[in-house]
Amino acid sequence: MTVRRIFAIGFIFVCAATAWFTLGTSLVYRTGQFDSSLREEVAGLWGGPHRQSAPEAWVARPADTVETAVEQDDRGRDVARQVRQPSVQWVPAPLLHTAADVTLDLEQRQKGLLWYDTYTVAFRGTYVFTNPDDVERQVRVRFAFPAPHAIYDDFSFLVNGQPALRGGDLTKEMESLARVGPGGQLTLVVAYRSRGLDDWRYAMSSEGVAEARDFVLTVRTNVRGLDFPAGTMSPTSRVESGAGWLLTWRFANLVTGQAIGVDLPARQNPGPLAARITFFAPVSLLFFLAVMVVLDVRSSVSLHPMNYVFISAAFFAFHLLLAYLVDHVSIHAAFGTSALVSASLVASYLRAVGGMPERWWQAVLAQAIYLVAFSYAFFFEGFTGLAVTVGAIVTLFVLMQMTARVRWSEVFGRGAAGAHHAV
Repeated sequence: MTVRRIFAIGFIFVCAATAWFTLGTSLVYRTGQFDSSLREEVAGLWGGPHRQSAPEAWVARPADTVETAVEQDDRGRDVARQVRQPSVQWVPAPLLHTAADVTLDLEQRQKGLLWYDTYTVAFRGTYVFTNPDDVERQVRVRFAFPAPHAIYDDFSFLVNGQPALRGGDLTKEMESLARVGPGGQLTLVVAYRSRGLDDWRYAMSSEGVAEARDFVLTVRTNVRGLDFPAGTMSPTSRVESGAGWLLTWRFANLVTGQAIGVDLPARQNPGPLAARITFFAPVSLLFFLAVMVVLDVRSSVSLHPMNYVFISAAFFAFHLLLAYLVDHVSIHAAFGTSALVSASLVASYLRAVGGMPERWWQAVLAQAIYLVAFSYAFFFEGFTGLAVTVGAIVTLFVLMQMTARVRWSEVFGRGAAGAHHAV
C-alpha cells in the first residue's frame, strides 16, 4: 500500500460520492415533482382532509328597520322623512348538547414514491338547540360539510326526528327551517359515511372562539400510533379497543378556539426514505473502504485501485436499483433485492479476481454491516444516528486493534511497493 494508491482510492470515493449525490437529488426531484399532482389525484378519487365543524342555528326575531326616504313637496323641494320597515333579525340559538360518534378506519394508498394516509369515516352527531324566547319562533339550522370535494353516503339530516326540507348551498352546506315553541328545543341528528385524506378534525364553530356545553365526542380507530396535530386538544380519556383506540373528549362547559384533531399514523414513504439512504451512502462506503484498506495492509496481496472502482460500482448498484425498484414493489422487498444483488456482485467479483480466497467473504461481511445494516437503520426513525454512531465506534475499535502492530513507516515507505504486489 502506497500513498499514491491511497490517493487513488480517495479519488474513487469522491467520484462515487458525486454519483450518489446526483442519484439522491433525482430521487428528491421525482418525489417533490409528483407529490402535488398525485395528492390532488388521490384527493379527487378518495377525498380531501376533513374538518367537520359543529352546526349552527339562528332564531328569527321580528324587528323594525328605520330607513330615510327622500320625497319632494309641492314646491319641488327635497324632504327627508323616517320610514319604519318590518324586518327579521337572526340571532344565534344556544347549543345545549353535543353527542358525536366518529369511526376512522385507516386505508392507506400508494401513488408513485409516496404513501398517502387515506381513511373512511362514519359520523353521527346529535345536537340540541334551544329557543331562548318566550314565544314561538322560526329557527334556521345550518350544517357545513367537512370537505368541499367528498362523497357522503347514507346521508341523514333529521330535525326533531323528521326528515327536514333541505336548502342552502348544497355544494358546501345543508340548511333547514323549523318552528320551535317558547323555550322549546330543536334536535338535529346528522349522519353520513365518507372518505378523507391526512388528518381528521372537529371544530366547535366554523371560525373564532365558541362555547361547547354538555359536549361528548368519541372517536374509534382501527390502528394505534396516533398523534394529535399542533393546536388541537388531546382526548380526556383513551381506551384500547381491538386493534385501535377509543378516544373521548368530554367537556361540561368549554370555551375555546381550538379544534379536536386526530392524525392517523403515516406509513414510511419509499421516495424520501430511499433519498435519505442514498445521501448517506458515502458514509457507508467510507467505512467499507477503510476496512478494505486495512485488510490490504495486513495482507501480502493488495487490491489494485481498479478493483476498488468495480467494488464501489457494485456498492452504487444497491442504491441505483433501490431508487427505481421502490416504484413497483414494497420498500422492504426492494431493499432486500437490492442488497442481495449488490452483495452478489462484490462476492462474485472478488472470487473471480483470485489470489485472496478469504477476501470475498470479508468484503461481503463488511458490506452487510456498512451498507445493509447502516441503511436499514433508516427504517427506525429516531435511532438512525445512534446506530451509525455505535457502528462507527465499534469499527474504530476493531481497526485500532487490527493495526496496532502495523509499522506504518514501512507500509508507506519507498520499499513498501516492492513488498506488496497488486492483483
